[in-house]
Amino acid sequence: MEESTIWWLLAGVTVAVELMTGTFYLLMLALGLAAAAIAAHLGLPTALQIVTAALVGGGAVVGWHFLRLKRPGDPSARADRSVNLDVGETVQIDSWNTDGTATVKYRGATWTAIHRPGVTPATGMHRVVELVGSRLLVDPL
Repeated sequence: MEESTIWWLLAGVTVAVELMTGTFYLLMLALGLAAAAIAAHLGLPTALQIVTAALVGGGAVVGWHFLRLKRPGDPSARADRSVNLDVGETVQIDSWNTDGTATVKYRGATWTAIHRPGVTPATGMHRVVELVGSRLLVDPL
């Protein structure tokens, strides 16, 4: 069996494992294995094929890792409207306590509302932006 065939089979198995596990980094490693298969087609010795697989696959993993670090993260599930239906709803705050909390009636129950750090609490209508435990984090409208 040709060396390139072995590399292509390894790349295919890696892609199949990625499809079963959902680990995107395995696709980056499969790129390295495909690069090694191309190196084998070019007639490079086995040692250079292995080095090619390591450099391309490892470089792709490191590159993807740093690319993901630069992108902003997804919003927290506590602040995602599709996960938490309270996000985006409005509440009336009549007064704030000295500890930075307020007691509000919401959905027929009494809730504790809190504001963001550094925001001066004000009375009036507020929008729920996140659930923090059993507290509503609110922003003024």
